[in-house]
Amino acid sequence: MRPGAGLTLLACAVVLFACTAQEGERLGADPAAPHGSVGPTATDTTAPAGAEALAERYRRAGGDGHVYALQRESGPKGVPLLIVRTRNPDTDDEVFQELKESVVSFLADEEGLAPDRGYLMDVFGPDGSLLHRLDARP
Repeated sequence: MRPGAGLTLLACAVVLFACTAQEGERLGADPAAPHGSVGPTATDTTAPAGAEALAERYRRAGGDGHVYALQRESGPKGVPLLIVRTRNPDTDDEVFQELKESVVSFLADEEGLAPDRGYLMDVFGPDGSLLHRLDARP
């Protein structure tokens, strides 16, 4: 090994670790969770009854008919975490943007969400796989 190569490798490892830690924090990772954990990438397709009821109110208000569960939980540092379960497997960004706007508008108008304070959103598809993860904190 060339002189200085060990220090270069060590410096690269430190930078990579710092970037990964910052990314996890930005995406709402639990600091006590294992390194690199930023939340589930899949979830059970069965939703709590309250999430189904909220999704039903959302659909009745003109929301996306594919959404079968909608949860609003407290995320890191009290930031709202919105969990959307949909039967639509489409991962297209345009579809996601429409869904995001629709869900946030509904929650702001009907459920008291203050989106200007920021929120996190996870969208899970019909098989429980993560379709989209959004960090909309200011």
